[in-house]
Parts: sequence; C-alpha cells; structure tokens
Amino acid sequence: MGNFTAVILDFETTGLSPNYGDRTIEVGAVLVTNNRITDRFQSLMNPGMKISSFIEDYTGITNRMLSDAPAINEVMQKLKSFIARHPLVAHNASFDSRFLDAEFGRINHRRVNEFACSMLISRRIYPDAPNHRLETLVRYKSLKTDGIHHRALADAEMTAHLWISMINDIKSDYCRNEVPFGLMQQLAKTKRKKVQELLLDT
Repeated sequence: MGNFTAVILDFETTGLSPNYGDRTIEVGAVLVTNNRITDRFQSLMNPGMKISSFIEDYTGITNRMLSDAPAINEVMQKLKSFIARHPLVAHNASFDSRFLDAEFGRINHRRVNEFACSMLISRRIYPDAPNHRLETLVRYKSLKTDGIHHRALADAEMTAHLWISMINDIKSDYCRNEVPFGLMQQLAKTKRKKVQELLLDT
C-alpha cells in the first residue's frame, strides 16, 4: 500500500479576504499518513494590527494573546517546512488557500502543493447530512472532537477526522483498497448523480 499523506489546514484570520488587507492570526495543521494523524503544528501569530471584538468573540483569540505571538512571517516559514510537498486539505479550501498563498507571497514562497476541499467532497459523499458545515458533519458522523470550534488546531483535527471518515466510507462502500488524493480532488468537481459512476469506474 502506498504511503498516502496529506496536511489538513485551518486558519483563523482578521476577516474574510486577504484582498481587503486581512491577515492570518492562527494556523493549525495536521499531518495524516495512511489515514492516521501522525503530526500536528499550531501557532498564533501577530498580524501587526488590532483585531475586532467580533473576531475576538468568534475565535476566543484576544488582542492580548496576539501581542505576545510571533510575527506572521516567522510562523509561515515554519509552516512551509511542516507542509513540505504534501497535498493539502481544508474545509472550504478556497478560503484557506487564498490566505495561505497571500502569506506565502509575503515570504517569497510559491505554493506547489495541490489542494482538496473536504466541504465539497462531503457534499458528494454525505448528501443526506443536514448541511455540510464542519460542526454539523462532526455530529452527523459522530467524529472525535474536543468541542472547541473556531480555533485552528481543533478545526484542523476535526477536518482530519472527517477526511479519514470519508476515505474509509469510500473504501467500504465501493470495495476499494486505495483512495488516491487525485480521486478525492476529482470527487469535489463531480456532479452528485455521477459520483457512483466515478467511484466504481476508477
């Protein structure tokens, strides 16, 4: 069996888009190897600006906590080493990939890693879930959680358990030995009615 790895990422940020000057304030990353969590990385980071009371309330991260945190560029250098060349996963990957690419750009690094979106894939694999928000899917699948939402490492770990669950369910439902990362990426783009065909044929 191949040594399948992926890094599951989650960022907490000052707002919704780096295009509006928003920055990252926390990252959580979890390395999954052969469908088991094998390593973790977490850090707060000082964005060099005050965060709003909304973000403080939403994340539980305060301006005081961030004032003692390392600079974003320093954390991004460490994150770059942690993710290496592993494929990447995030729940709503378009959000996290935009922030990752913007912050990597500031340290003159260009991402080569492929991304997959666990939210889009969950819509294909779990069409009967009440919705496809991370906390809903965690309850729907009775996944392991420490109950802390909107902190980066907790959300990355929950997403990792979701990722592992989806792969295991595909293996058992479609009698597959392996579920390559490329197939998961393809699933995210497949129309729901074509999912069965894709998973039986490839």
